Parts: sequence; C-alpha cells; structure tokens
Amino acid sequence: MKTKSNIERILESGGFVVTSECGPPRGADPEVIRKKGNLLKGVVDAVNVTDNQTSVVRMSSFSSCIILKEMGFDPILQMVCRDRNRIAIQSDILGAGALGINNILCLSGDHQKFGDHPKAKNVFDIDSIQLINTVKILRDDGKFLGGEEVKGKPVLFIGAAENPFADPFEIRAARLGKKVKAGCEFIQTQCIYNMEKFTKWMEMVRDRGLHERCAILAGVTPFKSVGMAKYMKNSVPGMDVPDGMIERMKGVAKEKQSEEGIKICVETIQKLREIPGVRGIHIMAIEWEEKVAEIAQSAGLLPRPQV
Repeated sequence: MKTKSNIERILESGGFVVTSECGPPRGADPEVIRKKGNLLKGVVDAVNVTDNQTSVVRMSSFSSCIILKEMGFDPILQMVCRDRNRIAIQSDILGAGALGINNILCLSGDHQKFGDHPKAKNVFDIDSIQLINTVKILRDDGKFLGGEEVKGKPVLFIGAAENPFADPFEIRAARLGKKVKAGCEFIQTQCIYNMEKFTKWMEMVRDRGLHERCAILAGVTPFKSVGMAKYMKNSVPGMDVPDGMIERMKGVAKEKQSEEGIKICVETIQKLREIPGVRGIHIMAIEWEEKVAEIAQSAGLLPRPQV
C-alpha cells in the first residue's frame, strides 16, 4: 500500500506544517543536494525542489528529490509546464509515484527569455491549472488525458503556488479558487512582506471558503541586506516590499543587516500564525539554507512532529 505524504498526514491531523526549499546545483554533484539536506534535517516537514528555476539549467528536480528521499526527507517535486508536453508530463508524474515521491507542486514556469538559454523553444502545452487537473485525473480517476486507463495510480498530494500581491489584486482569491476547483490541495505563496495586503487576501480566501478546501502555506524569505530588500522591491515581478521595511534595514549597521533580516522574517512568521486559515509556513532561504533552523527555532516552529 502506497503511503500518503508527510505534510498531508500532518495537515489531516490538524497540525501546522513547515516546509523549505532546495535549489539543485548547476552540475551533477549529488553532494550539493546532500549538504543542503543536512542543514534542513529535523527542521522541516518537507522540502521543495525547484525545476530549473528562473529558466536556468540545473540538475533535475526529479533526481534531486530522489537524493533527498534517500536521506529520509519527504520531497516536493516541482514541475513546470515550460519544458514538457502532456505526454512527458504524465510520464514524469507516473515516475514520481513509482519512486515514492508523494508531493507535487504544479507551476507554469518562468519564460525562457529570462534564463541562460533565451533562444530555447518553450512548450506550454498545458498551463498550471491544467497540470493540477492532470495530476488529479491520473490519481483519482485512473485515466490518462487521452482517456485510457492508468494501470497503477500515483499517490500524490497536489500543490501549487500563488501570488497574493500581483495585479489586479481583486481577482487573486478567485484565481486560487480555479486552482482549488482543478484539484489543488495545498498552496505555497509568494514571499510575504506586506502583511496588510496579505491579511486582506486571506479575508477574500476565507469568504470563499477556500481555506477549508486547500491548506495555505505562507511563504517567507529573509533579507540578507538592504541591497537584497531593494532588489526584491524593484526588480522581482509581483513582489510587494513596503518602504518601511527597507527603512528598517537601512537603520542598522551593514554587518548587522542579515541579523535584522532574520528578525523581520521571524516576526512575520509569528504574525502569519495568528491569521485564520494559514496552515503552515514555507521558508525560502535562497542559498541560505544554514539559517532555516535558526529561523524555525526563533519562530517557535521546533520541534517538528514525528509522523
């Protein structure tokens, strides 16, 4: 009997989930993944593995997930629609199920013009909402998109990403509703800095009852410096960093800025935990995995439940 994922079982029991992220290396050295994994052991309930994020070639999410699974982790396979047609997508979903990967995060994927191969041909045969529905059909209906029967259904907990801050703001909760209707069971949000706007988004989510049908995992990313805070505000699409937060980072000595960034992150987590409908935290410490344990400890997220 194939088992449910770790985070699915924690959520079913009414628990609060903590996840983090692992960016694969730009090479074939598995020790890079193992080193990052060792920094997250006992700290998180599951680890996302990105799929050629920002359209830059890296070790595959699939193989990185297997390395983490061998280390005892519950990996979350990220899958983008940019690089695969529906044949390859369904094939990889079955492969993940066969190898005991029990979580999938369905994404559209960044356009290739932003990456290291701007002349590459994209696919986008289906979008992220159709990908969510594809996983659900394979798992629940035991059917391929072509209509034939699946002989051995994959057991996958279906997730997606959502940006509560993108324009037009008024439709963001409705867009989440489409993903939930397609079969999404958990959501990891964009990095949250504007608490006021996120609180309003969560009100709209609760008004639609979506928090009862889908677990909302709130995303946080610590600032390493005021330069990073400015970059996130001015150069990352869909990011909402209030001016007051940048002023706060400016107000401390350069050598203390990373410490202040972690403090802001911990405070944000504590506020997020008070918002009705938030079922977990997704800590995205980009190439700063050594700080995840400190953040989780300071925010009162440890120890994690043994499931």
